[in-house]
Amino acid sequence: MTPKVLIELKGVSKSFRAADGAPRTVLDHVDFSLAEGEIVALLGKSGSGKSTLLRIMAGLIPADAGRAVYRGQAIYGPAAGIAMVFQSFALFPWLTVQQNVELGLEAQGVPPEERARRADAMLELMGLAGFGGALPRELSGGMRQRVGIARALVTDPDVLLMDEAFSALDVLTGETLRDDILELWESKRMPTRGMLIVSHNIEEAVMMADRIIILSSSPGRVHNEVRVELPRPRDVDSIEVRALVDEVYGLMTMRPVVEAAGSAVPETHLGYRLPETDISRLEGVLELLADEPFGGHADLPRLAEEAELSDEELFPACEALALLGLAQVEKGDITLTPLGQRYAEAHQALKQEIFGQQLLTHVPLAAHIRQALEQDPAGSLPEEPFLQLLEEFMKADEAKRVLEVAIEWGRYGEAYEYDFHTGRLKLPDEEEE
Repeated sequence: MTPKVLIELKGVSKSFRAADGAPRTVLDHVDFSLAEGEIVALLGKSGSGKSTLLRIMAGLIPADAGRAVYRGQAIYGPAAGIAMVFQSFALFPWLTVQQNVELGLEAQGVPPEERARRADAMLELMGLAGFGGALPRELSGGMRQRVGIARALVTDPDVLLMDEAFSALDVLTGETLRDDILELWESKRMPTRGMLIVSHNIEEAVMMADRIIILSSSPGRVHNEVRVELPRPRDVDSIEVRALVDEVYGLMTMRPVVEAAGSAVPETHLGYRLPETDISRLEGVLELLADEPFGGHADLPRLAEEAELSDEELFPACEALALLGLAQVEKGDITLTPLGQRYAEAHQALKQEIFGQQLLTHVPLAAHIRQALEQDPAGSLPEEPFLQLLEEFMKADEAKRVLEVAIEWGRYGEAYEYDFHTGRLKLPDEEEE
């Protein structure tokens, strides 16, 4: 018998207006469904619209196009059967734990005695018995998130949406809370019939989910789907789990491609969202990769462990190395190119020279800035025209971030300079002369 569909999205699109008034598409024709008895994890890089998608399902914001449906009814606002847990805990600091948990019930008009009884039962279920009179500031991060989850579950929701619910916690606390949620799910002691988890953590997704949906970025579209047909509880060190982690790493690190001259090549253009990583992290990853025990080739999960970086920190560094031609990333593995190996062994001046050459060759935005400066008689231009150019492709705050990355990389590679006081870019002094 086919499980009943709880939430279904058909052709959902969403745009926001940028500072210049132009629409910026965040989600584009997304199809998605969540069935009874299913945990689905949603993965994607920055700009993929994961949180926006979750808020559409929660009825917090409307879709611009397409349909969002809960149990056959269109979602036009918050639905009684859908609850959401936020990354930031989102507790009211002036209310006690008990009062925070009762909020949703109070909004539903549940009488005080019934509210207290249900809140007490949920706090006990979440391991918070005896903490009802405490204020949020008196609790640890893990306990505060348990309060947030108790507040969501006390209304007996069909669907639980979790937006990076474990990412603000330390690793051990996050894993403990994740395992407790799974134990409640498997024992059917929680009322929820379906869960959707937004995460940056690939291992967390593989350990929890029945399906993993991977969104592409700018705009967000369903890029891949991976089914996880392993019984729970899952052993994080098992061959099957490690193989799935590798597979998802590979899918997450694939760069968008376009067809050119009959073959697929990585897509890079003026509006490409440069990965948010600084030079020190990029070079740290490269040098670790070049040294023993890796010797220029590594499995990404193992590299993340050795570098003590989260997936959210490692991916941008690896993307930058691949973008600059210093490494190749394929199927969850990363390998230094001959130029990357030479870079790792070079003295500082040669490192910067190689970096600058690769930057101007492979990053169209950097090449455009350099060319514009060379064409200007004074070799100096304000940053505003470059920001306006980027805002044709992305929101203003994202355009600012991308330009900041291009400026940092360009300064390091001595392709151009930047005056932080005046906000002007200029050619290096010797080239001006």
